Amino acid sequence: MPEPGAGPRRSPQGVPYTELPHIVNADGQHLFCRYWEPAGPPRALVFIAHGAGEHSGPYNEMAQRLKELSLLVFAHDHVGNGQSEGERMNIKEFQVYVRDSLQHIDLIKSRHPDLPVFIVGHSMGGAISILAACERPSDFAGVVLIAPMVQMSPDSVTPFKVFVAKLLNHMLPSLPLGSIESKWVSRDKKQVEAYDTDELNYHGRLRVSFGMQLMAATERIEREIPSISWPFLLLHGDADKLCEIQGSKMMYENVASSDKKFKIYEGGYHALHHDLPEVAESVLKDVTSWITERLPASTTPQQQGL
Repeated sequence: MPEPGAGPRRSPQGVPYTELPHIVNADGQHLFCRYWEPAGPPRALVFIAHGAGEHSGPYNEMAQRLKELSLLVFAHDHVGNGQSEGERMNIKEFQVYVRDSLQHIDLIKSRHPDLPVFIVGHSMGGAISILAACERPSDFAGVVLIAPMVQMSPDSVTPFKVFVAKLLNHMLPSLPLGSIESKWVSRDKKQVEAYDTDELNYHGRLRVSFGMQLMAATERIEREIPSISWPFLLLHGDADKLCEIQGSKMMYENVASSDKKFKIYEGGYHALHHDLPEVAESVLKDVTSWITERLPASTTPQQQGL
């Protein structure tokens, strides 16, 4: 093994970070970044937070659509995911994801201080987005949540299971649990195949310690819900078996937000933006129109006057 500092830091795929767009987080870990910049001056900033075990690449289509509307879109692979450093799918605490996302947002905001900021989060990325917006409620013009992880499945959090999980986490934190079943990601077989063959996705089993971090994150969200007053769009499929819709319903009904919208996709699976083509298209339209409706009106005449 080369000594640290003997050569450039490399991604898990072996590419030197000097050749990749990246940021370095507070723990000194390199996070791979993606940027979709419009040709002209941007009207707003949009940060995309991907879900557990995936990476920022599959959000290209959504990002391109937003970029076409003169929005500057950016994302990174969370620690331990995709082309970022870190132990695969293991985290010392969930807050690291939130902290890193806010760091990236602050960086891009420092270059465009007058622009409104939106977050789009899917699945675990939805939980990250909720907690980031709760930490900085006045910083965000709106949050888009696609099948967010708001509650753990009721089957997985019976008091006995929680007791056993905590015991195992103490004794055997790296004990493997089940893996993410790709057949529940989408009703489109091509999308499931793409998920399965994407080498940047994590296809292994989850650990007890990671499951405990997800549980802790949902407990935090549940405590925060009554104080949430920021604008949000919530999209969820009622056949989602990975992040059940009950959490989204509970969130929608109990927040203090006056600007909130909840759309249920009948029969929709987990990754609605990659579900059946007509559903995926509808999701893209929902997301782009919701964000553009919340852009400051004053930016449009300026754009036309340039």
